[in-house]
Amino acid sequence: MKILADLAEKAIREALDRGEFDNLPGQGQPLALESDPFMPEHLRMAYKVLKNSGYVPEAIQCQREIRSLIECLEQETDALQTMRQMQKVQLYLTKAKIEHGGLLLEENEHYFQKVVARITLAQRS
Repeated sequence: MKILADLAEKAIREALDRGEFDNLPGQGQPLALESDPFMPEHLRMAYKVLKNSGYVPEAIQCQREIRSLIECLEQETDALQTMRQMQKVQLYLTKAKIEHGGLLLEENEHYFQKVVARITLAQRS
């Protein structure tokens, strides 16, 4: 799989160098992604209505809460509060794994581990 990705990346770089992507219509403009092309057609309208009404799926809301907790952890200066915040993040990550699973939570967990490592290193100094 990596070989195909490397070949595609090389072809794209070569096309960029030749200027094949210069002056394309809509260049520099955001993409208008109205719906997920991989979603079955019979579900698209329902999801569009939910999105327009402000509904956020529980898994996404949980993802946002975890990210917010980790960002608060990064800003914490008190050692006791830092430990409490770390326990809270671990609790939310565990709960999210049980209820939702998924790759986005792994990303948060990796980010959390990096933050914890940085805090631990700073406390030792």
